[in-house]
Amino acid sequence: MRSFVLLRRLCGAGGIPLSEIEQLEQVWNNGNPFPIALRELLFLAGNSCYVLDYGWFDGCGQQMQVDARQWMTEEGMERTITRPFYIIEVRLLESFLMVYLDEGDNPYVRNVFLPHEDESSLGDLGWLYSTDRTLKNFIDSGIDDVKKGHNPF
Repeated sequence: MRSFVLLRRLCGAGGIPLSEIEQLEQVWNNGNPFPIALRELLFLAGNSCYVLDYGWFDGCGQQMQVDARQWMTEEGMERTITRPFYIIEVRLLESFLMVYLDEGDNPYVRNVFLPHEDESSLGDLGWLYSTDRTLKNFIDSGIDDVKKGHNPF
């Protein structure tokens, strides 16, 4: 995928080793391989990526997965997602971007907004909604923003 080659150039050596990706698959996808687009993203830029915001985390590995899922249990933000998913970006302590792991090799990126108090401001979108972009398209868009000189965030 051309976009992931450009991502590698932007992120340098920011990838997660394949052995760690396989450990993540064991924990978060019942040992099943992640979608190809997610595996490539993790391998090329899972620890350092210019177009994804990992907050204060050192990448989108194990700790980010654990902490963001913990936020889903806190008072006022109780949310349940029953399908297997993987978090690719965090935004403060109240929202994140994720992909479902059971919808093919290039899943759609989804926004998860946790606080109940502001839910009415989301209107028809609800607290979990699609960005209408696949993971590859989402990364392409971020790369295009950087190439144009814009901040990807």
